[in-house]
Amino acid sequence: MAHLLGAENIGISFGTRTVLEGLSLGVDEGDRIGLVGRNGDGKSTLMRIMAGLQTPDSGRVTRRGGVRVGVLDQRDDLDPAHTVKQAVVGEVDDHVWASDAKVRDVFDGLLSGLDLERTVEGLSGGQRRRVALAALLADDHDVLFLDEPTNHLDVEGVAWLAQHLKGRWRPTDGALVVVTHDRWFLDTVCTRTWEVHDATVDPFDGGYAAWILARAERARQAAVAEQKRQQLMKKELAWLRRGAPARTSKPKFRIEAANAIIADVPEPRDSVSLARMATARLGKDVLDLEDVCLALGAKTVLDHVTLRLAPGERLGIVGVNGAGKSTLLKLLDGRVQPDAGRVKRGKTVVTATLTQDVQELDEVAHLRVAEVMAREGSSFRVGEKEMSSGQLLEQLGFGTDRQWTPVAELSGGERRRLQLLRLLVGEPNVLLLDEPTNDLDTDTLAAVEDLLDGWPGTLIVVSHDRYLLERVTDHQVALLGDGKVRGLPGGVDQYLELRSAMPASGSAVEASARTDGPVSAAAGAGSADGAAPAGPTAAERRQARKDMARLERQQEKLRERAAGLEARLAELSDAQRFGELGPVDAELQQVNAELEAAEEQWLLAAELAE
Repeated sequence: MAHLLGAENIGISFGTRTVLEGLSLGVDEGDRIGLVGRNGDGKSTLMRIMAGLQTPDSGRVTRRGGVRVGVLDQRDDLDPAHTVKQAVVGEVDDHVWASDAKVRDVFDGLLSGLDLERTVEGLSGGQRRRVALAALLADDHDVLFLDEPTNHLDVEGVAWLAQHLKGRWRPTDGALVVVTHDRWFLDTVCTRTWEVHDATVDPFDGGYAAWILARAERARQAAVAEQKRQQLMKKELAWLRRGAPARTSKPKFRIEAANAIIADVPEPRDSVSLARMATARLGKDVLDLEDVCLALGAKTVLDHVTLRLAPGERLGIVGVNGAGKSTLLKLLDGRVQPDAGRVKRGKTVVTATLTQDVQELDEVAHLRVAEVMAREGSSFRVGEKEMSSGQLLEQLGFGTDRQWTPVAELSGGERRRLQLLRLLVGEPNVLLLDEPTNDLDTDTLAAVEDLLDGWPGTLIVVSHDRYLLERVTDHQVALLGDGKVRGLPGGVDQYLELRSAMPASGSAVEASARTDGPVSAAAGAGSADGAAPAGPTAAERRQARKDMARLERQQEKLRERAAGLEARLAELSDAQRFGELGPVDAELQQVNAELEAAEEQWLLAAELAE
């Protein structure tokens, strides 16, 4: 594959901190690269340097002649006086850009429902972000650098962007480098992963899942090496204890020092560990919406909605932007009152809400991180341990130096981590999270998910991150903008199907997704209005039974293939042939997808055969 651009021995520092050092990398045609790493490790800095927006302190970036580079930075440079249409396609006549299928697809995917004659100055932050992304994608580029492109996109928008980028070039053309916290997006779009850490970059083949697998193997090897080191130290100690010199003070001191080394070996890299806090007792009644109506201005957000949450319920909420997801959370925690109906709260309910913008930290922006936690208390109960505020901050990834950083100087991810910790030490038993993945790196997200896995209270999550929703919630409901709340027994995939059907069947999608009566987190979409359709004929039943037999054979073959591929992955991992893991893992994912499709077809056939 032809080389497009590269970095040669680049380095950059901010103050006394070295972000990148002696780094050489290249981007070739066909590369689809995901940049991962902890907040502050230099992902965006590396992207800006390679894109030509920032000059390194040392080294240089080279680019093949004629290569066109497009960049979506975290800050857009849109002209506030331009209309949306001008910002995207300039002064090109409508008939020109409208005749370009690629440009039409961008308008439909990102700007649907937005007034094209509206000026940029009057747009919200999320709308400006969509316009900047649309302007980039409507142009022709050989290399795209995208910094958090999924921010401000809903589930449907993320799915559209992934499909657009997958089909934008032929597999051997163009190149993409993306920074995002959306793991589903990384797995869907990227074929290579660069992990940025400790001023360097480790490349891996494959997307997020392959990177996690390779990193786990690397951690296993490090653990083996550490175990050998420990054994060696123990042998040395045993020798010292057996020898006559062990009776003198100096060897005893050395023995004590060696023991201390063994007992207190620091982590090779700062890890983020979120401890589960004790929660207040939760009774039978939690939160119920009973025939609730709510309007914001002329817009109906909830129309006679009944929603019941049980103790320990884990509910995910998805929906189009502006459908009222955040408003529903405000209704549940009492910040908004309904126009009609009532919100019933259990007597023992203690709620805590993580908002999107973390405004709660504004009042303590002048304080240092350690001072903020000191306000919450001097010691905290974590499981069976009593911990100081400093120890708790270290577990959340705030090292000793960061604990004395003013809150106003924290990054977005650090602000969200601090606010989440403040919520947890309050010992809530109902946790409401509004877009909790914003600004968090993948390591922190994994730690948050680990925390939420063991969360004993009731959990309600609003997120466009389908990976998170499917990982930490048991059931999902959808808000489609018509005032109703619909159960999604088919999860996010069912939501996307409902959304794709909306232009044909109306905004309410009543024909396929009407939910009658109260909705619980486990409720599914109800049956459609009108007469029930006639049952299958005898011929259709016979064909369905044949299809079931065929699909059973197909599933058996697919399971055998999957088992063989899993065994192959294990062999490659044991042989440390990580470069070959990506293609095998991709084939395994494809086989699993085919198996899932075959199982769904079998279920449909089984319904007809009854």
